[in-house]
Amino acid sequence: MLPANTCLPAIEHLTTAVIVLDEKSHITYLNPSAENLFALSSKSLIGLPLLEVFTQTEQLAAAIQHALSHGASYTEHDLTLGVPPGSKLHLRCTATPVQPNSFLLLEFHTIDRSLKLAREKQMLDQTQANRHLLRNLAHEIKNPLGGIRGAAQLLEHELEKPGLREYTQVVIQETDRLTSLMDQFLTPRSRPDVRSLNIHEVLERVRSLMLAEYPEDLHMQRDYDPSLPLLTGDKEQLIQITLNIVRNAAQAIQGKGNILLRTRILRQVTLLKERHRLAVSIQVIDDGPGIPVHLHDKIFYPLVSGRDNGHGLGLTLAQDYVSQHKGIIEFESEPGRTCFTVILPIQETKPYHNVAHENRLDH
Repeated sequence: MLPANTCLPAIEHLTTAVIVLDEKSHITYLNPSAENLFALSSKSLIGLPLLEVFTQTEQLAAAIQHALSHGASYTEHDLTLGVPPGSKLHLRCTATPVQPNSFLLLEFHTIDRSLKLAREKQMLDQTQANRHLLRNLAHEIKNPLGGIRGAAQLLEHELEKPGLREYTQVVIQETDRLTSLMDQFLTPRSRPDVRSLNIHEVLERVRSLMLAEYPEDLHMQRDYDPSLPLLTGDKEQLIQITLNIVRNAAQAIQGKGNILLRTRILRQVTLLKERHRLAVSIQVIDDGPGIPVHLHDKIFYPLVSGRDNGHGLGLTLAQDYVSQHKGIIEFESEPGRTCFTVILPIQETKPYHNVAHENRLDH
């Protein structure tokens, strides 16, 4: 049974469904919200093995095992659980070891599948609209760039002092750079260079770049799951996805604070209406002021930025690349914590050979 000092009154009144297990994964407690969710009586379940009460428990068993083996909370984002006498529930489940590892706290939240599908469809529609807008914008910007470059060249020929040509060269070079950028938007997308890769190598590359950019007060922490299999994807695009998100985080905290890079394995995940046995979750978490509430529904739109000097293209491009990998990108934000999560399907299950396994969490 639960020890006397457990905060039962607090759990009792939670709207979240909570089940507590002992060291043998037998049920020791259900709060009223769990009884309502599963339509089962607490008295009839106390003392029973959890995995024998429900059906389709493979995902739940894996979540419990992961939490216990790592001694830390683990969330299964898309769990299907069979409930007697034959119904199914679609849930998000967080398993948390307590006291230490003698008990396990399970929190269940229902998932509205139709709402999830609607959000994913909205993301796809938005990504397509963003591409169209960027192409139109690039076309409009590229037209006057040619005139600016030509005027700078004519001006250079009229200048009497050779030293002044340094300034016209700046105009010409920057115009060429912008023209090249616009060409990237206008050129039809090439197929991603898809290969098996180590996602931690991608994250380490981004981490090195950001520490070089902010060498003073930026703290980049790692919390990697060393058991992740290889991911199939375009390495350069994945670097750009992560770099854009991490750079946004660094700018939000003005280069002074903490950013955590976290990876986890997800099982039996539905992404864009397609079921995948395995997926990888990549999280970028910062302790900055958070994204303003009025931007939450627009943060992936082009030219939308929470900073006065932001161009608002980084997250738009990140979302586009994520969709090309048949994945999704989500975020949660409040003052003191912003978390961007990229979920990508895994096609191969080979283990990593070149990832340092010594530290799961370091600085």
